Amino acid sequence: MNLKIQFFCLFLSFIYGIVLFIIFQIHYHSYFLRKSKWKIVFQFFITVLSSFFYFIILNYLNNGILHYYFLLLIACGFLISYNFTKR
Repeated sequence: MNLKIQFFCLFLSFIYGIVLFIIFQIHYHSYFLRKSKWKIVFQFFITVLSSFFYFIILNYLNNGILHYYFLLLIACGFLISYNFTKR
């Protein structure tokens, strides 16, 4: 894999962690506002859809190669967003 593509995938993983945090925050707030029996199904659907979308992006960029540090940067983006909004 080209170094330029790898750095772009790292940056994209970090940004995707921030986007995941925003999506889950919106869903979390709407989770308690609605009184629906389909809450678990919607949560499962959002999780599967976001994972599928990430793998489609990776497949397009670097033939679907998933490294552990991509997942680490998703978690870092998620946690930094969490700490930023907590303050």
